[in-house]
Amino acid sequence: MSDNPYSTAVLAWYETHARDLPWRRPDADAWSILVSEIMLQQTPVVRVLPAWEAWMERWPTPAHLAKEPSGEAVRMWNRLGYPRRALRLHACAVAITEEHGGEVPDDHATLLSLPGIGAYTAAAVASFAYGQRHAILDTNVRRVLARAETGIEYPPKTQTKAETALAETLLPPVASVAARWGVAVMELGALVCTARSPRCADCPIAGQCAWRLAGKPAYDGPPRRGQTYAGTDRQVRGKLLAVLRDSPEPVAKTVLDTVWDDHVQRERALDGLIDDGLVDPLADGRFALPG
Repeated sequence: MSDNPYSTAVLAWYETHARDLPWRRPDADAWSILVSEIMLQQTPVVRVLPAWEAWMERWPTPAHLAKEPSGEAVRMWNRLGYPRRALRLHACAVAITEEHGGEVPDDHATLLSLPGIGAYTAAAVASFAYGQRHAILDTNVRRVLARAETGIEYPPKTQTKAETALAETLLPPVASVAARWGVAVMELGALVCTARSPRCADCPIAGQCAWRLAGKPAYDGPPRRGQTYAGTDRQVRGKLLAVLRDSPEPVAKTVLDTVWDDHVQRERALDGLIDDGLVDPLADGRFALPG
């Protein structure tokens, strides 16, 4: 393990510039942090904040959520996108309640064993909720390290072992400082070292950044295509789910048929929702959120 050449500057920057987010406050518990981490996957903070606040008010503990049908989690998810995350959170709540006495585990390996919890989320919860020392690699962190250490504009599309090894060598030795470093470098990527138009003049490690010092060479890897939404199956799925969320009763197929003109695409989207466990087809031909 080598010394982290960036931590002093990045931690000092974070002290001044960190956003005041409720899941970062000293009174935030592990459940609230876990909920925030699931919600923040592929979704910006501005959209997550009101959803997180409403979720935590309704389900302040895993046990509160576990008592409800999974369909209520999907309903509450509203328009955050990627609604399978709601099912994962519900499954997590059930496992935490039934297997861990209602307390989010503080052990990294146990966190990894929870339904739908991957390497990033387990490391984030162990670090941010319990002050442990784990390498945390989200999109923002990967981009900062790619530029500062590797000298390239963007990291590989799929996380590599080399990135994980680099992140581990940069972890400060003291667990509490390492946890702080994890959130600080993440915030730097979100606010300054952004994907487009990075604000290098405001970066605390600009003088050490390999990419900047090399003249900011243009990215020459595989094309980076932005995600489209309009006209995709994702949009159709969203429209179908919106009808079911807004209805207190199961919905007739004829109502769902009105949300999208393309019959083949509409049926494919509905079949996908059923396969993913987000929609229940009932014996009487109607459809509902999972019970």
